Amino acid sequence: MIILDKPYISKHVIQTIIKNKYPVLRNEVSESIFNSDQTELINDSDAILMYREDPDKRVYSISENSIEWIVKNLSFSELPDKIDIFKNKVRFRDLTRELFPDLFYKEVNFEDLKKINVEELSMPVILKPSVGFFSVGVKKIKFPEEWVHLVDDINSEMNRLGDAYPTEVLDIRKFIIEEFIEGEEYAIDAYFNGEGEPVILGILKHVFSSDDDVGDRLYMTSKKIILDNLKLFGGFLKDIGRLAKLRNFPLHIEVRKNDKGEIVPIEINPMRFGAWCTTADATSFSFQMNPYEYFFSDRKPDWGHILENKDGKIFSMIVLDNTTGVKADQINSFDHNNLLSNFKTVLEFRKIDHKIYNVFGFIFIETDDSDISELNWILNSDLKDFIS
Repeated sequence: MIILDKPYISKHVIQTIIKNKYPVLRNEVSESIFNSDQTELINDSDAILMYREDPDKRVYSISENSIEWIVKNLSFSELPDKIDIFKNKVRFRDLTRELFPDLFYKEVNFEDLKKINVEELSMPVILKPSVGFFSVGVKKIKFPEEWVHLVDDINSEMNRLGDAYPTEVLDIRKFIIEEFIEGEEYAIDAYFNGEGEPVILGILKHVFSSDDDVGDRLYMTSKKIILDNLKLFGGFLKDIGRLAKLRNFPLHIEVRKNDKGEIVPIEINPMRFGAWCTTADATSFSFQMNPYEYFFSDRKPDWGHILENKDGKIFSMIVLDNTTGVKADQINSFDHNNLLSNFKTVLEFRKIDHKIYNVFGFIFIETDDSDISELNWILNSDLKDFIS
């Protein structure tokens, strides 16, 4: 069963559901998209009974907004607890302490952030909501004097977002302070099958414009990125699956890999692949394999075959987050067409209401690895030239 909810459902996901006749939970969002000829819409009571009778039924949530429904209606199962293991970043660090015994982290109430003795912290550190989403409220602090403005900055950011996300998805009442993890960052879409074996469905490299950048602007995938990391990340996921006892469970993982090839997780997002229908769709556009179908049909990708004719190509997902320095409600319009003209091969473009989500859109592109000038440009652009 698939649960649909705001903020975004892609055409690719909708087409995948219709093609495969995947059952979808009946709610306001699904009823606005599908009719009974396209797929089966399941009422709450039937969905609850279905899962009660068979807890091994696979559930995929397109959005973390659906966690509230799962917690409320499937409390008799292990699913809410499995979700909380990963949504609560402190609990996740506690779970994986045996794998990373030297990693520093500490939970702090939001109102106590100003009381922290920053001189006792080993800089740099990352500060982020204990229950968070989409780099919202995430700050990298390199020097003690930067701490002074943090609370005001976070308050301003939350005020801009308003109630765009429920507290199950984003909750700033508690924050986690943790040491900054050095290394290259990667995003992984995967699931654990019925035997608890991890199956990797996509790997993207998260590229930053500078050491201070904590945004989500650019993710890249390629034949080399996947094949260089498949075995290493698979071994890491086996450890996570063993500790959390996962089966029939999809997730989106963010990790850093250091120069020694050691893996340290940043966070793991449960019940879905990349948010906003991003990373799984990117894999579909890039390699013509559909991660949603692989999950529901319990298949493993034959990466050697899938990547056969992809030499020399980079496939990227670009997040047009608002880096203009102008508040979203003061921006009347964004010139998407002008922006898109800077890319040779656009695979898909998605326009987002920036006044609600502080994001202008998402772009999926293809480039040759011999010329990445487009990627360097968008990675460093503040997007000011495209607003009015």
